[in-house]
Amino acid sequence: MTESMQLWENGPLFLQTEHARLTGDSVLLADFAQPYATGFGSDLGCASGVLMLILLWQNPSLRMAGMELNRQAVELAEENFRLNGLKDRAAALCVDFCGRDLPIRAGSCDFVICNPPYFEKGSGVSATDQDRAAAREERTCSLEEVCRTASRLCRSGGRFFLCSRPDRMAELLRVLSDAKLEPKRLRFVHHRLNARASLVLTEARRDGKPGLELMPPLILTTETGSETPEYRQIYKRI
Repeated sequence: MTESMQLWENGPLFLQTEHARLTGDSVLLADFAQPYATGFGSDLGCASGVLMLILLWQNPSLRMAGMELNRQAVELAEENFRLNGLKDRAAALCVDFCGRDLPIRAGSCDFVICNPPYFEKGSGVSATDQDRAAAREERTCSLEEVCRTASRLCRSGGRFFLCSRPDRMAELLRVLSDAKLEPKRLRFVHHRLNARASLVLTEARRDGKPGLELMPPLILTTETGSETPEYRQIYKRI
């Protein structure tokens, strides 16, 4: 079943299905990347293209090409671009982005962005639905493969943005370094002030020099359970 949504008033309209839904993590990642997402970029595992849609909507000069293995999700992404008049600046390509032959030339991206599967294959209880399982755990690509592809696509000095679980932070820093992607910014996300971090937003630079900025944490809700001003601002509710 397809449903129509709008993330904020007068914002882009998008279609989504049960198997290709927008997540809050993607919204936070888009906000984290938005000031630096310029030129030409690629979204690895773009699903229905909503993360791309948010970035394109906020930057009229931006061009993007997403790669996605699920053909139905690709068709939905193309429809979302058409609905918002973005077909001249955006494309969704049905391809295994961890494969050897990519439709995007190596070193041609100013930035790459990805909201990858968070769990290693077989860790925890798998979803019974195959599409949900692939989105949750590394069935079609690993974290290492994601970083390798991002490095391959980025020009020297190009940026790579992704989100991940904090408990995989050590692994992430290692695979980024192995892929010649130097971590430059980290921001931990907490549901409440005194809660453990539930997400980490990361920016790395292709062939970057050492130097890592640990940004102030992003707190989503107050002690009373209401949304923080910054969280509301991300969703353009203030």
